[in-house]
Amino acid sequence: MSVSLPTWNLADLYAAPDAPEVKADLAAAAQDVERFNARYRGHIAALASAPDGGAQLAEAIRAYEKIEDRLGRLMSFAGLLYAQDNTDPAHAKFYGDMQERVTTISTGLLFFTLELNRLEDEVLAQALVDVALAHYGPWLRDLRVMRPYQLSDELETLLHEKSVTGHAAWNRLFDETMARLSFEVEGETLTLEGALHLLSDTDRGKRAAAAQALAATFKANTPLFALVTNTLAKDKEIEDRLRGFTDIAQSRHIANCVEPEVVAALADAVQRSYPALSHRYYAMKAKWLGLERLEYWDRNAPLPQADDASISWTEARDTVLDAYRGFTPQMASIAERFFDKGWIDAPTRPGKVSGAFSHPTVPSAHPYVLLNYQGKTRDVMTLAHELGHGVHQVLAAKQGALMADTPLTLAETASVFGEMLTFRKLLASAPDARRRKAMLASKVEDMLNTVVRQTAFYTFERRIHTARRDGELTADEIGRIWLDVQGESLGPAIRLGEGYETYWCYISHFIHAPFYVYAYAFGDCLVNSLYAVYEQAQEGFAERYLRMLEAGGTLRHKELLAPFGLDASDPAFWDKGLSVICGFIDELEAME
Repeated sequence: MSVSLPTWNLADLYAAPDAPEVKADLAAAAQDVERFNARYRGHIAALASAPDGGAQLAEAIRAYEKIEDRLGRLMSFAGLLYAQDNTDPAHAKFYGDMQERVTTISTGLLFFTLELNRLEDEVLAQALVDVALAHYGPWLRDLRVMRPYQLSDELETLLHEKSVTGHAAWNRLFDETMARLSFEVEGETLTLEGALHLLSDTDRGKRAAAAQALAATFKANTPLFALVTNTLAKDKEIEDRLRGFTDIAQSRHIANCVEPEVVAALADAVQRSYPALSHRYYAMKAKWLGLERLEYWDRNAPLPQADDASISWTEARDTVLDAYRGFTPQMASIAERFFDKGWIDAPTRPGKVSGAFSHPTVPSAHPYVLLNYQGKTRDVMTLAHELGHGVHQVLAAKQGALMADTPLTLAETASVFGEMLTFRKLLASAPDARRRKAMLASKVEDMLNTVVRQTAFYTFERRIHTARRDGELTADEIGRIWLDVQGESLGPAIRLGEGYETYWCYISHFIHAPFYVYAYAFGDCLVNSLYAVYEQAQEGFAERYLRMLEAGGTLRHKELLAPFGLDASDPAFWDKGLSVICGFIDELEAME
């Protein structure tokens, strides 16, 4: 299968790491920053107070945005090369060198946002009367949320420059270590992705062997992963303390433009639903598999009636595009570009990062999707998910480099919606009740992985970061917290046997983006409610949906959801989303 799978064409960014355009863009960015510094450093307050202050500030922000786009293009190229094979010394060196160069260059821009945040509210409000500056109003609004937590110029510069040898270096150590790990399963040496894939194999013996191989390699490396986890948690605690954050996840909530009480309501609603969702489902699954209890390696086992046939890339492509087209031709048309223009890297291979993502790069270019496609139904759903991100990123690019990015909580909306469209299409074409049951069960498992598992991950992170404040945690202590949280979320029908206490160590989100994980549960519940509105076939839903995606980061969740009659700040909103999963489980129960 891997022969026919597409790989990226990164030439839309740069032809190669040694392409003259790379060197030219680095030099141009450095010169632009130097000129920007000379013109604006120390002058923002006076400039904003001038009679034409709004117009002058808008001109400065446009110049800043142009530099950010150029630097973003350089780092996107280096990051994507690194993701393709981070065991290649040349890729690793290029990525590291680019991090250093871009960090050094961008240090000269730090003053700008710091000075903007020192402007008095009244001065900025007066300047925002200018139409050109008003365009950047949403960016300024989000920037100024950090105003109370802003440090001195000297400290901000220090944190920025030391990030290369601080958290970024630990991230890189984690990635390169994980990419080099090998797992011996029944005489075969596998990558992490290959070993994890076997946990959904039809052969129970293979699943057990893969689980034990994963545990053995993880256990041999837990001292290193514990050190990485402890160091990054301490690094975060130091910065949180300096900034005056009162909650360990406060910086993530601010970045997500979401109120802490909304996240707390989501987590509480999901945790209250554990018995009705995961506990109930896995008890049913044990019965279906003829087991008293599931072992942890049975959690993602296919059902006996599941269709284990390999799905070709062409079939996966057509399935997703047809589902998108059934919603609106515009969505399918955008998604088609990813296949036609070399924007997808699909094969599994040594050195390639595990999992999947859609990287937006910069608005002057286009997104790139990474998959590890192995022909399973889950892989088709992952393709639908990442293309949802990709479509969203293409539509939001019109907002420019400063406002195209969507907060994580809303960034998952288009991806999960794309999954739901694809699933509903597949379900509608199920040939019989047996196939329908298998598809429903698979979807429920995906939703439990997205909602229950990710909420449990969030709980785990909160407990780890809280405990770390009292001193370093041993690998055993981290493992005990992991087992406690996982046992609580998965329920008594799954036995978390020996070896599973190490499985915390491969979750890259814990390393790269602390507290990112609740965004998945947020997005899934939000889409369940959104899809219910769509099913009522209200006129113009698709148009409103596309407008929501086009807004990028310019609107908050209340404003984005208002046209659909939804409000995520209402605690009942989450129960509505969770009831969809509950309804699927009810249907499965009725089939017994």
